Amino acid sequence: MKDYFKLIPASYVIFRRGDEILLLQRANTGYLDGSYSLPAGHFDGDESAVNVAIREAKEEVGVSINAEDLQLKHTLHRLSTIPIKNERIDLFFETSKWSGEIKNMEPEKSSGLKWVTYSNLPEKMVPEVRQALERIVAGESFSEMNF
Repeated sequence: MKDYFKLIPASYVIFRRGDEILLLQRANTGYLDGSYSLPAGHFDGDESAVNVAIREAKEEVGVSINAEDLQLKHTLHRLSTIPIKNERIDLFFETSKWSGEIKNMEPEKSSGLKWVTYSNLPEKMVPEVRQALERIVAGESFSEMNF
């Protein structure tokens, strides 16, 4: 069997509350600590992209999401050089419905949560997250980065 090229996939969750979205500030991860991002995670295998988003929402901010309440807003194909050169596919899902109270469930990986508007994104953000959010505002469902 042919050995196919491999991509690293991840799902991100955009929690929307009116005009605001939820960001978390990375800490102690070794990747852009101090920068703002979204609740997100890599696929563990044998799970769908939607299930990854649901799992990460529970693990990182302590809330439950129903699959039918997630809408794919953007797909980002990017070249990364951290920690080594690799290609990634990032899927950005949005929801305005969840159950439970949003709270920082991983203080060892996140120094805090912050609600912001798309027009008031923090200066210090994970670049791929900033690009995806800006493209969502522009109405684009797909983009590429660093090629």
